[in-house]
Amino acid sequence: MNVLFNLIVVVQVVSALAIIGLVLVQHGKGADMGAAFGSGASGSLFGASGSSNFLSKSTAVAAAVFFASTLGLAYFGTSRPHASVGGGVMEHVTAPAAKVPAGAGDAVPVTAPAPAAAPAAPAATQDVPAPAPAPAPAK
Repeated sequence: MNVLFNLIVVVQVVSALAIIGLVLVQHGKGADMGAAFGSGASGSLFGASGSSNFLSKSTAVAAAVFFASTLGLAYFGTSRPHASVGGGVMEHVTAPAAKVPAGAGDAVPVTAPAPAAAPAAPAATQDVPAPAPAPAPAK
């Protein structure tokens, strides 16, 4: 099913590029707008444009292929099973590992993190000497 999904994406991209190219190549109705100001015959300015040519027919075919591939992608996008029904991103988060004090080396074994349901116990604090007071400014 993944191969079919990728194939439909490729068909959609190619048809979109074809539509862009064909529309840019075509001669639009607005190109004859100068005829309204006396530079030529203005019979086709707001009237029927006549029969369609090869470019307009191929644009219609590319648009139909694009529309069909869009419907196919919408179908496959909604019919895929979801990875997880409940929870969310935070369901898979684990508690960070406890930091090893400096200088302990490999003597302290690393323990597994506490389960997410139970709050972790506060870590024991080290006796850190107080910083020396700053010298008084000279007068």
